[in-house]
Amino acid sequence: MELLISLISGALGGNIAGAVLKNFSLGPLLNAVVGVVGGGLGSQLLGLGGPMTGAEGGFDIGALIGNVAGSGVGGGILMVIVGIIKSMINKS
Repeated sequence: MELLISLISGALGGNIAGAVLKNFSLGPLLNAVVGVVGGGLGSQLLGLGGPMTGAEGGFDIGALIGNVAGSGVGGGILMVIVGIIKSMINKS
């Protein structure tokens, strides 16, 4: 469940970053694909991919928000990095 949330959040982060930074956008499909990869990496690197259950077995909304934020930022950052590399290649 946590991985699925990370991947969806990453795809959204990649598409939002592509909408905001149009000169680095790869198109909606590639923004989503790169965002999925970045979301998975972002949540794992930040250590937010852990279980979303609290100490008493209940649902932890803080962990969910952290996972969504980390994955979205990771997806956006990777999309921008790939967009910069693509623009540098096109200029050559």
